[in-house]
Amino acid sequence: MRVLALLGAGAALAPQAAFAQSQASESQLENADVEDNAVIIVTAQGRAQVLADVPVAVSAVSGETLQNSGTSDIRELNQVAPSLLVSSTGNEANGSARIRGIGTVGDNPGLESSVAVFVDGVYRSRSGSALSELGPLDRVEILRGPQGTLGGRNASAGLISIYTAPPEFEFSGYGAFTYGNYDAIKVEGGVNAPFSDTIAARVDGVYFKRDGFYNDVVNNVKINNRDRYLVRGQLLFEPTEDLTFRLVGDYSKKDEACCAATFVQPDFAPLARVSPGLDPFRRPVGGSPALTSTGNPIIPILLGLGQNRNALTQSTFDRDIYITPGRSYEGETEDYGISGELNWDFGNVSLTSITGYREYSNFQGSDTDYTQVDLLYRAPNEFGGARAFETFTQELRLTGTAFNDRLDWLVGGYYANEDLTVKDNLRFGSQYGTFANCRIALAINPALANPGATNCFGANIAALTGANGGAGAFGPATPLIVGAINNLAQVRDRGSTGDQYNQNSENFALFTHNILHITDNIDLTLGLRYTNEKKTLDATFGNDNVFCPANRTLLRPLFTPTVDTNGDGVPDLAPLGGLAGGLLALSCQGNSTSELNGVSIADERKEDEFTGTAILSWKPTDDLMTYASYSRGYKAGGFNLDRSALSNPVLFNAAAINPSVLQFAEETVNAYEVGAKYSTREFGLSIAAFRQEFTNFQLNTFNGSVFLVQNINSCDDNLGGADQDASAATGACNPDAVAPGVIAQGVEVEATVNPATDLGFTFGFTYSDTSYEDNLIGNDSGVPLDPALRLLPGDNLSNAPQIVATSSVTWTPPLGNSGMEGLVFFNVRMTSDYNTGSDLLYGKEQDGFAIVNGRIGVTNIADRFAVEGWVQNLFDVDYTQVAFNTGFVAPQQTYSAFLAEPRTYGITVRGKF
Repeated sequence: MRVLALLGAGAALAPQAAFAQSQASESQLENADVEDNAVIIVTAQGRAQVLADVPVAVSAVSGETLQNSGTSDIRELNQVAPSLLVSSTGNEANGSARIRGIGTVGDNPGLESSVAVFVDGVYRSRSGSALSELGPLDRVEILRGPQGTLGGRNASAGLISIYTAPPEFEFSGYGAFTYGNYDAIKVEGGVNAPFSDTIAARVDGVYFKRDGFYNDVVNNVKINNRDRYLVRGQLLFEPTEDLTFRLVGDYSKKDEACCAATFVQPDFAPLARVSPGLDPFRRPVGGSPALTSTGNPIIPILLGLGQNRNALTQSTFDRDIYITPGRSYEGETEDYGISGELNWDFGNVSLTSITGYREYSNFQGSDTDYTQVDLLYRAPNEFGGARAFETFTQELRLTGTAFNDRLDWLVGGYYANEDLTVKDNLRFGSQYGTFANCRIALAINPALANPGATNCFGANIAALTGANGGAGAFGPATPLIVGAINNLAQVRDRGSTGDQYNQNSENFALFTHNILHITDNIDLTLGLRYTNEKKTLDATFGNDNVFCPANRTLLRPLFTPTVDTNGDGVPDLAPLGGLAGGLLALSCQGNSTSELNGVSIADERKEDEFTGTAILSWKPTDDLMTYASYSRGYKAGGFNLDRSALSNPVLFNAAAINPSVLQFAEETVNAYEVGAKYSTREFGLSIAAFRQEFTNFQLNTFNGSVFLVQNINSCDDNLGGADQDASAATGACNPDAVAPGVIAQGVEVEATVNPATDLGFTFGFTYSDTSYEDNLIGNDSGVPLDPALRLLPGDNLSNAPQIVATSSVTWTPPLGNSGMEGLVFFNVRMTSDYNTGSDLLYGKEQDGFAIVNGRIGVTNIADRFAVEGWVQNLFDVDYTQVAFNTGFVAPQQTYSAFLAEPRTYGITVRGKF
């Protein structure tokens, strides 16, 4: 299948039997010339079918197209699938995939993936585990919309099914060497060998090393480098035509420094300003200075503490970074596992069994404030933002026919047991106390700030104490305020000494998926799934920040509530409560307190959920199919694995910890879709219109005090703007009026044009209005929305562009009569504007852009060799993956951004035998 880049079609696809193992019925392939370049076969709906004949939206990408587009991990799939967006942020383990604008938002490992990833039918616990070398692939299938009735792990937004190249009963081998800019070196190779007529084996390996895209000027090292390898071995056993067994084992490792960020400058967000509010168009008002201008009061503080001015004046996309001396982004990732797939045909009934066991572990050091000032860091060791998964999965399916082939039935079961361990050693740096006190000084009187003094006041403290003959600035409370300032100044190299969260997830599912052939051209598909989920959590904390409880005791008298003067139903704090709260919040940021030292917590949650699908399809001609469908999807709830979510640090009480506050509810979706598909050798067209309504949408964000996981819903009642104010007490909803909070709706068009056997074009277009409803609330009990999310109502989700278009051309002309062929391949992805921040703050918006990749070469030289030149991001377009509030520097005042990769290019030499 030479000319296949992107076929728009549909399939109710499950991560099941490999393409090479599947058999298609004569009726299914009756009108399909499977040798035709325009035809692709997928294992959909429990049996092999022509892709264009299956009535749900899926993008299928051949192995050849994946090679031409330079796909080595799932991020490169963005170029060939317009409804997909894969990005990564502060850790390679945090990769997130989105389909139709919906995906898991945030880096918390307690959140499962809205877009499930399968490799050879085995579920990967999180999308980030696929951000590594994948080796040679047979194909990738990207299924859009909720999944679950055909097997595997359920998913609320879609799935990515990756099929590696299987063993074959023919001796062969291959090798490839690549050299590119940034001193990139990639070596690939593999051997396929038949041991007998019934046993074949295959071994593949990839090694990739490349310099980083960021230059750490302070420590003279490169960041965001590549140093990774993959080894995969397979064994295929086919004792009879009716029985096959495939065993796959793989091991991969990464030793890389990741992930740096730069300050956001006006060249990225030209109108972004520090501001007390927003106008009706969500633009800052007040004419405040640019984010990194010295007119911004926090910037002179950073400069006074040693921040290099170049970091504040260079372009957002200059990749020189200035971090704290001695801090490191080094990390290590290991991923390995073994799986076995059995397919046994008993005549009218077939059995499929897929068994998998995988282990994944990652730790990553970081200068977490991303500045040269030493504020917050993780040491690169086993507790450095570490996570580890041990996952066992077992899937069984029985498929068959009944009633003279009028019914194609499928029943099955799925079981998974996953142990997740999260460790953290997040600590305040050696300059944190001084910096935090400078923020207090700016709040009292900017003239008092002296970053050269340990407590940032120095001799200016006399203006507070009245030491120059006047009264204390805060009356009788002055000694308490000054004492708290001096305590805060000592929060240096304090924090976690090793927090550990242990979560076990055990789930099983029973499912059925059945196709009733009402007539020769009308089918009714009915699927149902029951999922039972149980998660248990235990966590133990270690912390040496003794100055948090010291300030809690010292400042307690200043928090006595007074009368309710603003009518929000909450008593106001005492006159100095705001200042005391600021001091305490900075002393205990993120609930970093020795009050947690040695404390353990435990909790449990259980879920039962029915999901399913119903599809009616009609083929008026052999080349045209239309369909309409309804499906209900589900993503499990869980625990927020972050101590900051235990409580607002000002209100924290170690004696009354309630672990249930870490829970978040399951996410569900009702999805509706209508579509049509037309397919011939020369031309293929797929059109789908969809609407997806999400209840309890799971959002992970930082609200200025804690990293919370907020379930998002809406209220059928008008809240009168109470969901857009700064109060956490207003905007509640009657539980009977709770409605879905996120709606994704739009149109997808995919087309292929094959005017000749050596020339092919693909086109893809997605319009997806993926947005929050008005009148937003929190979970489905009707609680108010967290005020940090007050920009969400009525706006689009983060990383959800409304318009994406892709296109590609593949030309493989013969070169003379020797059998050599040319290769010309280019693809482009064009994206409209979108906001990259989960809180949708202005200044985190990414302008629309287009990325072009290309590959030109000569192949089939002497029937063995190829030479190819390639380029990714041909026009060196600058764009960001995510912009965020710079950690603890000054929320909503200075932003940083994780940048996407710049232009890369190189040459590849291939050989085979």
